[in-house]
This record gives sequence, structure tokens and C-alpha cells, in this order.
Amino acid sequence: MSTMNISLPGPLKAFVDDQIAERGYGTVSEYVRELIRKDQDRQQVRALLLEGARSGPGPVVDAAYLEGLRARARRGDRAG
Repeated sequence: MSTMNISLPGPLKAFVDDQIAERGYGTVSEYVRELIRKDQDRQQVRALLLEGARSGPGPVVDAAYLEGLRARARRGDRAG
């Protein structure tokens, strides 16, 4: 594991210390790792949303489409 040192102004350091105490983190490193993981997740979701937006319209979702999905689910189909 690599080491990284950061400098924080007093108010941010106090905030981090409060978060560690209130949320049950054992160390500053645990807290920062969790923040980074959450940011990675947000970026992944954003990328998926943008990909979906660029993909164009999908099938029309009407009663017949939904019934087809139900039928596939009853049969245990994995693909349409």
C-alpha cells in the first residue's frame, strides 16, 4: 500500500476528526479511502448514465412489452 500525505486547514482537519469519531472510522485513512470509493462509484454511475443517454431510444415500453418480460421471467429466460 502506498502512502500519501495531505495538508488541511484547521477547520477541515476538525471536520475530518469529527467524522471519524461520529461515523466509527478507525483512522483518517479509512475515512479518506471511503470518500475515494464513493467518488469512484459516482463517476461510474455518471459514465453509465451518459452512455445510456448517447445510446438512443430503446424499445417502447407498453403492456405487450411488459407481458413479454413477465413471460420470460416465468420461463426463466436470461436473454430476449
